[in-house]
Amino acid sequence: MKFRISIFLAVAALLSFAGSSSAQDIVSDVEKGCSVEIEKYCSQVTQGEGRLLACFYAHEDKLSGQCEYALYAASAALEHAISALNYVAGECQDDIIAHCAEVQLGEGRVKQCLESHTDTVSAACKTAMTEVFD
Repeated sequence: MKFRISIFLAVAALLSFAGSSSAQDIVSDVEKGCSVEIEKYCSQVTQGEGRLLACFYAHEDKLSGQCEYALYAASAALEHAISALNYVAGECQDDIIAHCAEVQLGEGRVKQCLESHTDTVSAACKTAMTEVFD
């Protein structure tokens, strides 16, 4: 039970990052892997704001192995993405404060800001961004 709850929370967090193409791929994989459950249990659910995941949670005892695996894979991919973003944020913290403090978070705006200041961004930040985003 605890394992399944953590998967649902991770996928919920993933959906908040759904602006990136890799996040869209992960969401698509969950939709494919859980298509039977979506149709059978959650077809009347208005998507967004975690409602579909709440439906999965409400029917967790009925999820197929395929759906559980899709949710697990999404959770693992999200964990990897969050670790990578934390690495970049740590390496670029001073640069973000110096150059991008006024930038609204989300949709890659901080990344774009850092890329627009490549001549003054620290070497550690440049390396982290190259390792994660290239």
